[in-house]
Amino acid sequence: MLAVLGRLLRATAALVALFAAGAPARSAEVRIGVGYGLAFLPIYLCEDLKLVEKYGKAAHLDLRLSYQRVLGAGPLLEAMAAGKIDMGPFGTAPLLAQWEQGRGTRRQLIAVSGVTTLPLVLLANRPGLRTIGDLQPADRIAIPTATAPQHYLLQMQAEKVFGQYDRLRGQTVVMPPSEAVTALLESGTGAPAAYFASPPYTEIALEDGRIHKVLSSADVVGGKSSFLIMAATSGYVKTHPALPEAIGKALEEAAHIIHDDPHRAALIYLDHEPSKTMDAAAVEAVIDDVKDEFGRAVHGVQAFADFMGRHGELKKPPQSWKDIVALALLDSPSS
Repeated sequence: MLAVLGRLLRATAALVALFAAGAPARSAEVRIGVGYGLAFLPIYLCEDLKLVEKYGKAAHLDLRLSYQRVLGAGPLLEAMAAGKIDMGPFGTAPLLAQWEQGRGTRRQLIAVSGVTTLPLVLLANRPGLRTIGDLQPADRIAIPTATAPQHYLLQMQAEKVFGQYDRLRGQTVVMPPSEAVTALLESGTGAPAAYFASPPYTEIALEDGRIHKVLSSADVVGGKSSFLIMAATSGYVKTHPALPEAIGKALEEAAHIIHDDPHRAALIYLDHEPSKTMDAAAVEAVIDDVKDEFGRAVHGVQAFADFMGRHGELKKPPQSWKDIVALALLDSPSS
């Protein structure tokens, strides 16, 4: 009897395996938003090397990927609401805001995969400006956008140093990165005294001996913090439950390529973003310096969530990063 049962179980297993191997692939079009900058390098690799398609195929998904330029969290959210984009990379704060705003609906935004933890660095052009406590009322601080992670990091540090999170609000100015670096180096009348930069602009500015570091995102948060997180609506993830794992594995492979072959990664980056100021060797040097800052894990979410909760931007902050992610991310080395 046991022998018969064993043969039956083996036959059933064989049939299941045969069915899985011959099962038709589920087809899906995936439209991903992408911006400009070194932070998007893993997404460029996914596009050029068809990494998402690769892992989709392994999960019996016939994926058709397209990548569309969308600049900023606001336009990205609008494109998703209009059905023009399926997912895209967000800063931690905008992701948390939309996670709460859509709570309990299919519009709720959730993290599908981490993208990068590129370090953000506050730079200064005045020798005596060593901490944010040294900023004078007339000093201006350049940030890339009003909703950039740098904006929140300044507020977090102001809360620590001054006991007043919005102490520097009137001193921030929004400037594109290239303009901010130029203005910081010129140090002329009306130019910012400080600039909260991200790679490669950090490295470009620091080539000038007059520029120095004041503060880093790691100093503020107490470790790594996600600069970009790939996110989609909960409704989209429920419709495509196997997709987050394929996305995460693709971005993780991209991270390994960046780590192991910065030269190849530099060439791919310049193919997507040609530069008049940085050649392949210069970009490779920057990538080599930050090669450990890419991957599917998310970090620093709780620091942002707690801060936003203290100041009314979140009514019910998540209690853990696990509250805002797709199931496929739960086994990642996130923090």
